[in-house]
Amino acid sequence: GVRPSRPLSVAVIASQLAITASPISAAVVLMASLMEPRGVGYLTLLAIVIPSTFLAILPTAFVTNHLGKELDDDPEYQSRLEKGLVSKPRGQMSEYVPTKSAKWSVAVFLLSILAVMVYATISTEQVGLIADPTLPRNEAIMSIMLTAATVIVLACKLDAATILNTPVFKSGMSASVCVLGVAWLGTTIINHYIDDIKAASGSLLTTMPWMLAIVLFFAAALLYSQAATAKAIMPAALAVGVSPITAIASFAATSALFVLPTYPTLLAAVEMDDTGTTRIGKYVFNHSFIIPGTLCIALSVAFGFAFGSALL
Repeated sequence: GVRPSRPLSVAVIASQLAITASPISAAVVLMASLMEPRGVGYLTLLAIVIPSTFLAILPTAFVTNHLGKELDDDPEYQSRLEKGLVSKPRGQMSEYVPTKSAKWSVAVFLLSILAVMVYATISTEQVGLIADPTLPRNEAIMSIMLTAATVIVLACKLDAATILNTPVFKSGMSASVCVLGVAWLGTTIINHYIDDIKAASGSLLTTMPWMLAIVLFFAAALLYSQAATAKAIMPAALAVGVSPITAIASFAATSALFVLPTYPTLLAAVEMDDTGTTRIGKYVFNHSFIIPGTLCIALSVAFGFAFGSALL
């Protein structure tokens, strides 16, 4: 009897925000490469972005749980119920039992993440166990994760041909196109006008550093990728004198992929909800994800400043 739009909208926002806290995501790897020359190590970056994004999701979920009418009072749901387009909730019909291969695949994935974090830690300047690594951190992350994917396919006896049709692969390729295409174009334009950008935004970002989060918020809505947004905007922001704390705290704003309701995970949530409570509004922007997403990013940025001030 739970209104589906509540858990679905929070799940979509959490999945997008988690990219800015994942030790292996392209966006975090990029941020780490930008922050390390400024004295912020890989582990310090994770120590800020992981708790700030996680803590932001909790109050967002609480607020979202009170958005919208209950199913008994929702006219769209009642209309579909009367027409026989949807049936009443019948409780849990069956329990999913993971296969042995599924369990092994998760184990391999978790071990690969652990290996990434260990290698990234021992090769940092702060720890220095590997002073001059043959394989740099970014390349090591890619090598470890590709190896893990190969092990999963072989050990779990997956049909490799089906991988191309999975939603995760399609989303990943879309992100790659964004990083290689849109971000490349955006970076080219920004680099050409970098002096004008410094003159126009330098003093503004110095007096109101939180404005960077707003810039990233709207840029992400157009670039459709956390990594692409960070690559296009962050170097220019750092060039005009934005502090590492501000850059890291504002990093979560690159997850504003929900503003335009065309992102695959957002559309999947709308299609999944046959009650009609998770929907795109008449005016495009008044959809089920705008309030939870904006609130979650705002809280994450605030927590980011708090943790950043304590750790940097």
